[in-house]
Amino acid sequence: MRKLAIIFIYITIPIAAAFASFKAADHYFFAPLDPAVTTTSVFVVAPDQNFRDVAAELEVNNYIQHRYAIRLLAKLQKKDTLVMAGEYEFSPAMSPQQILDAMIEGKMILRKITLKEGITVSEIGPILEEAGITQRTLFEQTLNDPTLREELKVPASSFEGYLFPETYRIQRNTPPRKIIQTLRNQLDTKWSEEWNVRLLELQMTKHQILTLASIIEKESGNAEEQPFVSSVFHNRLKKGMRLQSDPTVIYGIQNFNGNITKADLQTSTPYNTYVISGLPPGPIANPGYTAIKAALYPAETTYFYFVGNGKGKHIFSENLEQHNQAVNVFQRGIGTYDPPETDTAMPDPQVPTSPDPQS
Repeated sequence: MRKLAIIFIYITIPIAAAFASFKAADHYFFAPLDPAVTTTSVFVVAPDQNFRDVAAELEVNNYIQHRYAIRLLAKLQKKDTLVMAGEYEFSPAMSPQQILDAMIEGKMILRKITLKEGITVSEIGPILEEAGITQRTLFEQTLNDPTLREELKVPASSFEGYLFPETYRIQRNTPPRKIIQTLRNQLDTKWSEEWNVRLLELQMTKHQILTLASIIEKESGNAEEQPFVSSVFHNRLKKGMRLQSDPTVIYGIQNFNGNITKADLQTSTPYNTYVISGLPPGPIANPGYTAIKAALYPAETTYFYFVGNGKGKHIFSENLEQHNQAVNVFQRGIGTYDPPETDTAMPDPQVPTSPDPQS
């Protein structure tokens, strides 16, 4: 009987110990610190931070009960060297396993930025810096890297026109090189094969279309008007007339003060389309989808001029006499506008159909 008792003790003690260990492991590895507290807060894993320090900060910030438990858990799963730097949202209602998995899988906070149509490359850096994604100076240094332009197939001395304006969600501390690549690749995503066929029809290069689209974007952000603005420039190019676009003049002025003068219009720069013939050497901004499409598929009109009507739209004219009348009325406040018989507020454009990759 005594022998049986001894055998029973030798059997039950290890089992009890194992059970207790399992319960402890279950508690420390898989049980949250406080299931009732679901409010999340930001936790930052710094680049090159070792997991020992990460575990200590998780405990200090009351996300987990014991730093040693999550360190052991990571060690057992061979994940202690796989944690990704970045921003995370954690709460005490998350278990150590859930927190560890989030850091291994890189489930980070994504910061939202919106790059509006017509934004210039010089305006992107401050937006990224304000969003806390990267430093402006670092981004601008990377923009000026000629090897990156070559790698991303930009046939120009600048990324201007090739960084697609859209809303993006980007992780904090994302390398500028990767950000630029994302914006550049988005342009290729939007650019359809049918548009390449259209380039052949127009006998224009992609760079020329992006240049024209950037001018259209700066002249009018109204998607309905852009094919008409495009038609004016296409008509002028065909006839050998100068484009005479104020935004191109402005782009060529360093430290522009916001007031374009007659002297500015007469100053020779590569971008002054009052002085040069044809298109400027490259885009003056980053055009959006509708402006690029308008550059490729202009409305079929006989317009050669347009002027703002003071209400966010434009008056289009076929000849200089009509245009001068519109300028007097809408720019100088002289007389009343008598639209020609062929003119309407917004003519029905005869625009060649274009497959829409966004639909």
